[in-house]
Amino acid sequence: MSKHEKHDTANHRHIYTNRTLNLRSIDAIGHDLHYTLVRYTTREWERRAYHHAKLQVADRGWPVDDLEFDPTLVIQGLTIDLELGNLLKVTRFGYVIRAQHGTRPLEHRQMRKTYSSAEVDLAEDRWLFLNTMFSMSEAILFAQVVDLADQGAIPEVVGYEDLYWIVRSALDAAHLEGTLKAEILADPDRFIEPDPAVVTTLRDQRAAGKKLLLITNSEWEYASQIMQITFDPHMGDGETWRDLFDVVIVSAAKPGFFLGKNRLHEIVDLDRALLRPHFEGIKPGGVYFGGNAHDVEQSLGLSGDQILYVGDHLFGDVLVSKATLRWRTALIIHELEDEVSALEKFAPREKKLAALMVRKEELEARQADLRLTQLRARSNKKTDVSDLEADLTGLRDEISTLDTQIAPLAIESGNLVNKHWGPLMRAGADKSLFARQVERHADVYTSRVSNFGAVTPFAYLRAFRSPLPHEDD
Repeated sequence: MSKHEKHDTANHRHIYTNRTLNLRSIDAIGHDLHYTLVRYTTREWERRAYHHAKLQVADRGWPVDDLEFDPTLVIQGLTIDLELGNLLKVTRFGYVIRAQHGTRPLEHRQMRKTYSSAEVDLAEDRWLFLNTMFSMSEAILFAQVVDLADQGAIPEVVGYEDLYWIVRSALDAAHLEGTLKAEILADPDRFIEPDPAVVTTLRDQRAAGKKLLLITNSEWEYASQIMQITFDPHMGDGETWRDLFDVVIVSAAKPGFFLGKNRLHEIVDLDRALLRPHFEGIKPGGVYFGGNAHDVEQSLGLSGDQILYVGDHLFGDVLVSKATLRWRTALIIHELEDEVSALEKFAPREKKLAALMVRKEELEARQADLRLTQLRARSNKKTDVSDLEADLTGLRDEISTLDTQIAPLAIESGNLVNKHWGPLMRAGADKSLFARQVERHADVYTSRVSNFGAVTPFAYLRAFRSPLPHEDD
């Protein structure tokens, strides 16, 4: 991974590049809506989503009244073990390095006993990956009701997997009922983080000849109102957010939009959201319901790497559009700004930690050599090994002293951003499973759409050569 440098842009606003992306060769840019074009105050949105989901399960008779929203319990990129009711932090190779049963962290010995022979493979039904910010509220509630189930307070639930799907359906019902959306529209300042620069960014992209698309799973009524609230105050006189987009597609049903043959409908009465089937291709300025990516490609006369899609959902936006259509992809990671800022603040101590680890490796290598020398000497009974034993004792003491310096720094490094799970993109000394998914499927990633404004629509975002272990001296 590399970052596109710009002298007047802070690191937490960089665009980070996995695969070289020449923006000059992009003819169309599609955008998701939630957590992409519109930035939500995550804790407020998820707090209310949690509240409404809790009401749903309370109606089942579950004793959840005393449960409280705790955003520190989970982060994006965790894996749920549906078999054992655990939340896991996993490395890119599928090894578990942290685990939590319900809300209780597992001790290292217990975690090793449970997962030492297990490899987390997301293709297996046992594992469920939290690949979007919308997963936070469901994961928090799931962890808490696991505790209740273990106490025997939810007797009708058979197994943790059943427990999860009941929580998931409760959250889906909360969204479908529209209560949460009504709260957001009634008090947008509470739920939305304004970012006026996104309007300028889209204007620049249009001026550079890019076709701009809004492709969202939200229905027209909510999408149009939230875009009006968020964008229209920053538009020119007589303009609305619709003037920024060549095509608007709502109720897209992603990821099916990228996979299937869903029928396209045109919304012919925007006030009443009346639909009619549409067979003539997508027209500039139109508002459409459903359809699929092939409709977009045929209507624009574009395909594959001529189109960039920008979204926040690792699977529904990025993986599927990349794998099935070969569109270029940009992932919006809301938490990246906090993570990069924390890493920058920790950088001096990280440098000290690295130096201490280099010294420890030197001592351990010397210790290994002395142990071998001692082993050989003992086979020759005439050789005096007392000096070797003294040297080994001295090395062990030196390494032990070094460990007392390393331990607090290593713990602090592992707990950056979140005290339970640490950084989003790291799993100990390795990349996290989330980072690996980002690396595989997102050509570039960044914290917000407006970051593209800093690099301009004409940027050449290069992925620099990554050294292999045997090349990194």
